[in-house]
Amino acid sequence: MDIKLKKSELKSNQTIIISGSKSETNRLLLLQALYPSLKIENASNSDDSKVMKNALQSVGKSSEINVHHAGTAMRFLTSFYAIQEGLEVVISGSDRMHERPIKILVDALNQLGSDISYVNEEGFPPLKIIGKKITKNKVIVDANVSSQYITSLMLIGASLTNGLEILLKGTITSIPYIKMTLSVLQSVGIKAEFESNIIKISHTKKLTKDIFVVESDWSSASYFYSFIALSKIDTQISLGYFKQNSLQGDAVLAEIYQNFGVQTTFVDNKIILKKVENPSIKNITLNLNNAPDSAQTIIVTCLGLGITCDLTGLHTLKIKETDRLQALKNELTKFGAQVSISADSIQLNNSVLFQSNTIQIETYQDHRMAMAFAPLALKQPLIIKNAEVVSKSYPDFWNDLELLGF
Repeated sequence: MDIKLKKSELKSNQTIIISGSKSETNRLLLLQALYPSLKIENASNSDDSKVMKNALQSVGKSSEINVHHAGTAMRFLTSFYAIQEGLEVVISGSDRMHERPIKILVDALNQLGSDISYVNEEGFPPLKIIGKKITKNKVIVDANVSSQYITSLMLIGASLTNGLEILLKGTITSIPYIKMTLSVLQSVGIKAEFESNIIKISHTKKLTKDIFVVESDWSSASYFYSFIALSKIDTQISLGYFKQNSLQGDAVLAEIYQNFGVQTTFVDNKIILKKVENPSIKNITLNLNNAPDSAQTIIVTCLGLGITCDLTGLHTLKIKETDRLQALKNELTKFGAQVSISADSIQLNNSVLFQSNTIQIETYQDHRMAMAFAPLALKQPLIIKNAEVVSKSYPDFWNDLELLGF
């Protein structure tokens, strides 16, 4: 399904309710499978969370699990299945998923005594997993590739007989996501510590807190920051449900978008985004090592505002749903932008003149490509190819844009 977005103007004073964070929800779903007393409120309605929930409910009922494009589910479920004694399962995904590395996590689990092997190419899904009881409690993990490998291990740590100690080797990537996992564990009553480069999770038989209310998804909020940044002064919208002291790395958007004239006000578990001024900056440099998922949104905002930018700390983007750096370069150049990329950075080197012609945006089976480019419909008509891909994280996205006047 392709969607055409006509050049539009944002309706002010609208309220959008964004569903729960996919990142928090998927962590909690795995914990709920280990501790069934746990109840989750405001859970994400994303495809990824549905895949995660269905896969957890299929334990023992199916010998093959397909997680499609859900990278979080692939990584979290690998650890979960590895500790289900007597379970034999093959976990697979889409063609792209079979190109996304998982060796660091498999090596770590096998270090602990798991029985995981590769069905096809070493280092990549599909995986054959034979569940075993794990008694070893110390493991060394390369921390510079994906924080999801570390989170996957952290989530099963409390259910292991002797707990788990993880020694992180190298520069740690996406620390806010590790801290999110730590905070989720602590919030439900699991003793968890993260000091220097060592994470310790204590064995826990019973949770002390049985209800967790999931905060709305800051990554989904990012697109509305972009819409407001590209709108007229005094345009504002409200988004709920958000916390001022968020666990999510992308909450840094409130600070970043001040550079683009967007003010964030927290009121009654909502945020009000308001365009208060036109930005005076001509160039911005940001290290997004702790919030790489916001890179697509930020560079598109910069294009729309005529600001050149240099975004670094993006080495994880090459192993996402697509090679996001190359995909961004491909699509931004359609507007006349000069873009250069490296293994971990992207630079926008010029401003562009928007036209009246319609530009087609390829989405590469990547939900964030579709949503990140949508705000440019404030500047120029767009066709978003395969627009249904947004259901991976934000199924209501296009309906919410209609509420805003698109």
